[in-house]
Amino acid sequence: MTDQNIEQDRPAKSKGSAAFPIGLVLTMGAAYTLSYLDRQVVNIVAEHIKHDLQLADWQLGAISGLAFALLYATLGIPVARIAERTNRSALISVALIVWSACTTVIGFAQNFWQLALARFGVGFGESGCTPPAMSLIADVTKPEQRSKALSIYNLGVPVGALLGMMLGGFLVDIVGWRAVFFIVGPPGILLAIVIFLFIKDPRSKKKTVNPLEDPAAALEPEDHVPKMSEVAKSLASKQAFIWMTLGTCLTVFVGYSMHAFLAPFFLRVHAEGLAELATSMGLPGPTSLVGLGLGIGLGLGGALGTLIGGHAGDFWKSKKVYAFTPGIGALLAAPTYALTFVIPSAGWAMLFLIIPSVLSSMWYGPVYASIQGLSHPRSRATAIAIFLFLLNAIGLGLGPLSVGLVSDTLAASLGAADGLRWAMIIVSGVSAISALCYWFAAKPLEKEMIE
Repeated sequence: MTDQNIEQDRPAKSKGSAAFPIGLVLTMGAAYTLSYLDRQVVNIVAEHIKHDLQLADWQLGAISGLAFALLYATLGIPVARIAERTNRSALISVALIVWSACTTVIGFAQNFWQLALARFGVGFGESGCTPPAMSLIADVTKPEQRSKALSIYNLGVPVGALLGMMLGGFLVDIVGWRAVFFIVGPPGILLAIVIFLFIKDPRSKKKTVNPLEDPAAALEPEDHVPKMSEVAKSLASKQAFIWMTLGTCLTVFVGYSMHAFLAPFFLRVHAEGLAELATSMGLPGPTSLVGLGLGIGLGLGGALGTLIGGHAGDFWKSKKVYAFTPGIGALLAAPTYALTFVIPSAGWAMLFLIIPSVLSSMWYGPVYASIQGLSHPRSRATAIAIFLFLLNAIGLGLGPLSVGLVSDTLAASLGAADGLRWAMIIVSGVSAISALCYWFAAKPLEKEMIE
């Protein structure tokens, strides 16, 4: 299917509702918040798991990133193909139940492979969230509202990070790391029930199938849904998609690396100062202090960056801003991340972390809006799934693992603390390269967006 065919197949006027669909957007955002909470909580308790199960840093990186990303990335595309033809609300409900149950099971793990298997399950479940959720949001919002709507949805990342860090940090010092997963997993099942009962897919009932009632019918082809090969060919022909995707892959490569190892970094490099500060504040232990500090740093900074990026994407008429906004953020994030790791005070370092968190989170609204704008309306879930496959295979799958490998290598000569410090400084420099990719995306983006 050519871009000309896609244009002809589009409705002449956007079907987005006049009123901003805040209820649906917030509910989808709540699902994404729980999704990211379940990912993030592993990171705050990672140092406890490392010592309890005798793991190396590369194994921490693997369970944080690679084990999760393998199924999360690869299953996103077939799940998205189902989402193009089925009831997306029901699909998201099923996904929530699966990943919430697998998060709970992590608390029973006795070794690295059991941890990895449970994380496979979390990735399997979460692959059914973002492609159908973003497709759903795009269908009910006008183009000029889309960057803002998607930035609100993506507030799930910083809010989930804040809750994961703060809850995990406090709970692990009080009840231990295993009980943390028994507490944070089950709420997702309750939200799944709410979504199934109250969130309606706006597609015609004649064109949708409930996967809970008829899973086989959900896979039957429909003429009005572009084929997978057509979607892939259309996206591959767009220079804007290629450069935006590459830039974002490198951005999240850094972001996921930082998130996976920030808690271990502070607990190793600032151990003495954290213990004294936690005692003076009446906190149960240093991990709770790190959880509080990182929750504020990542959560507040990430929320501000996500909102700033989303509003910037809708404020200016030129579509080039969809590339320039994340590009500027990525360029400035590299040196500010590096500075975080050389500040001698743990308190000031966690406070300063807000700055790179803002800068590295400005991509969400503009990038996702551009991907949706480059896609046919009935291939949006597939386009997002292809994008997320590349994003998570490179960023989530390789980022934390790379930091762990570099850290283990440097630890032989520098020690565990400084080895991790320099591994994170080295990886943070990749963010500057991503800014160059966004720069190359700007000009073709304005020409290639369908709407």
